[in-house]
Amino acid sequence: MSQQTQVPGDAPPQAQEAVGLPLAPEDTAGESERVAAVPPDAVAQAGAVAPPDAAAQPGGSASHDAPVPPSLTALMAVGWAAPEGRLPDREALAGWTALRRRRLLDCFPGETLVVPAGPMKVRANDTDYPFRPSSDFFWLTGCTEPDSVLVLEERGSVLYLADRSDRSSPAFFTDRRYGELWVGARRGVSETAAALDLDCRPLEELPRAMGGLSPARTRLTRGVDPRADAAVLPWPAPDSARDRELGTLLAELRLVKDDFELARLREAVAATVRGFEECVAEMPRAARLERGERWLEGTFGRRARLEGNDVGYGSIIACGSHATTLHWVRNDGPVRAGELALLDMGVESDALYTADVTRTLPIDGRWRDAQRKVYDVVHRAQQAGLAATQPGADFLAPHRAAMAVIADALSDWGIPATPTDRAARDEAGVHRRYTLHSTSHMLGLDVHDCAQARDQSYRDGQLAAGMVLTIEPGLYFQVDDLTVPEELRGIGVRIEDDVLVTHGGSENLSEALPRDAEDLERWVQQLQG
Repeated sequence: MSQQTQVPGDAPPQAQEAVGLPLAPEDTAGESERVAAVPPDAVAQAGAVAPPDAAAQPGGSASHDAPVPPSLTALMAVGWAAPEGRLPDREALAGWTALRRRRLLDCFPGETLVVPAGPMKVRANDTDYPFRPSSDFFWLTGCTEPDSVLVLEERGSVLYLADRSDRSSPAFFTDRRYGELWVGARRGVSETAAALDLDCRPLEELPRAMGGLSPARTRLTRGVDPRADAAVLPWPAPDSARDRELGTLLAELRLVKDDFELARLREAVAATVRGFEECVAEMPRAARLERGERWLEGTFGRRARLEGNDVGYGSIIACGSHATTLHWVRNDGPVRAGELALLDMGVESDALYTADVTRTLPIDGRWRDAQRKVYDVVHRAQQAGLAATQPGADFLAPHRAAMAVIADALSDWGIPATPTDRAARDEAGVHRRYTLHSTSHMLGLDVHDCAQARDQSYRDGQLAAGMVLTIEPGLYFQVDDLTVPEELRGIGVRIEDDVLVTHGGSENLSEALPRDAEDLERWVQQLQG
C-alpha cells in the first residue's frame, strides 16, 4: 500500500472537517495578500508565484526531417476550408465535475488551487507514451489534453489548455508532437468549454494568471507537471505541507464514488469480463506458441482498446510457476496444459476508470489434486472477505477474515509449524510468507485509488456506501520453498473481484466471472469448445 500522507493540524478548518480532523483556529498571521499581475521577473524577485513558460513545450521537427522552405510554408497556409464551427454538446460528466470542484473549493475558502494535467512523457528519444492526465485533474474537469492546468478560485474556475492549430502557423504540419497533421486535431478552447461547461482559456494566458497569485494562498498538486512545480512556490518555503494537504483532501473526496463513477466502473468491469472470456478461449492456440503468455496479453489488450481507453495497468499473465510472482508482467512464458494460469487484468474505460480482476484457472479445464487443494482454500478465504465487506466495517475487516481462513489452512497442513492459538498465530504473522500482500485496495480512476488519503480515512478507517474496493486473497508457494510439501511448490492462486459497498451490504461487480472450482472447470471447457 502506498505511504499515507498526514494532514497537519493547521490545515484550514473546512479541510480538517472534511477529512475528520478536529477544528482548530485559523492562523493567517504573516500571510501575504494577493498581488496584482506584474512582469514575470518582478514576480520572481518578489517571491510570489512565478509563471511557467507556456511556450517552452517540447516537440517540433526531428533531426531527420527535411528543412521547410518558405515556399512550402506559404503554400500550406492557404487553400483550407473554414473550420466547421459547430460546438459539441455538453457532456454528461460536466455536472458531476462542477459539483466536485465546489466541494473541493469549500475545503479551502479564500484560496487558489492549481491542478495540472501533466505533460507528455517521453518513452524513448522523440517518441512519447500515450498521454493520460493526472487522475485528480480528470476527476475535476473531464479533460484529457496534455499540459492543461485548472485554476480554481471562488470568483470562478478556469481551465487553461492549448488551442487548435491555426493554419497560418507552420506548427500544424511541422510539429511532430502537437501538430494536427501529425497527431490529429485537438478539441480546442471553445470546443472544450462547450463540452465541459467550464470557462476555458488559451494556455498562453496562463503565465499572466499565475503571476498574480500569492504563494501563501495558493496550493498545487505538486509532482505532476515540473513547470507548474517551478511556477508555484511552496509556502512556507521550502516545505510543501500545504500542497500535500490538497492532495490528501482530493484523495479522500474520491473515496466514495458518485453515480457517474459507478456507471463507468461497471462498464470497465463488463468489458473486462469479455476480455477474460476471449483469453480463455485463446488458450489452446497460445499453448502452441513459445511465448503464449504474450498472445493472451495481446488478446486482452485488443479488447481493452476496442471498448475502452487501454488496460488499466500492465496485464499479469502468469502461467505455471510464474503465478507465484505477484506482479508477473514480463508475460514471456509458455502456456501448458496441466498447469494453472493466473490472469490479473483490467480494462480502463474511455472515462479512465479501471477494473481490476483476477482469476486462476486450469489451462486445459481440469484441476489436479494439489491445485484444487490450494484453490479451494483461497476461494473460502475470498468468500469470508466478501462476507465481511459491509458499510461501517473496518476497511481491514475483509483482510482479517480472509487471512484467518488461510492461516487456519496452513496450520492444518503443518505449513509452517505455528502456534495453535489463533491470536498468537496472527501476531506472529508467519502465514504472510505465503500471502505477502493485503486483501484489498480502493479502486477507481487509479487501480490503487486514493493512495494519498490518510491512514485514519483509508487503511484504518471504515467502509462506507459508495466505496469500491478489491477483495483478492492469494497463496503463493515458491518453487524453491523447502517449508512446503513438494507437490505444492510452484502453485500460485489469487482470486480478485471488484466490490461496491452498498447501504445494505455489498455488490460484487465482477460476479459474472465464475469463482467456484467446478464452475471454473465447466466455464473453461465450454469456452475452449
